[in-house]
Amino acid sequence: MPQIWMTYDELGALCGCGAMEARDRAIGLSLDRRKSRDGATRVKLDLALTVRFFASVREANFDLDCAIEALHNTHRQMAELLAPSELHNRRGVA
Repeated sequence: MPQIWMTYDELGALCGCGAMEARDRAIGLSLDRRKSRDGATRVKLDLALTVRFFASVREANFDLDCAIEALHNTHRQMAELLAPSELHNRRGVA
């Protein structure tokens, strides 16, 4: 099982609340909390929060995949519009 540590701001974003409410939740759930070298306190996610985190990553990747596919389709359509038609390439053919 991977260990995922988040700041209160990150945990709040994951849970849809502010940093102070995320701190209160972490305390209420008895999650491990440690001060990191950069001075920020980080919380180790439990199993339920880890599952929620991975689900959010999967959703983000899906959205990114859809965006990339849309860009490819737009590029293909623009390339088709800019490509010379076969009629212009066939000189002298009746």
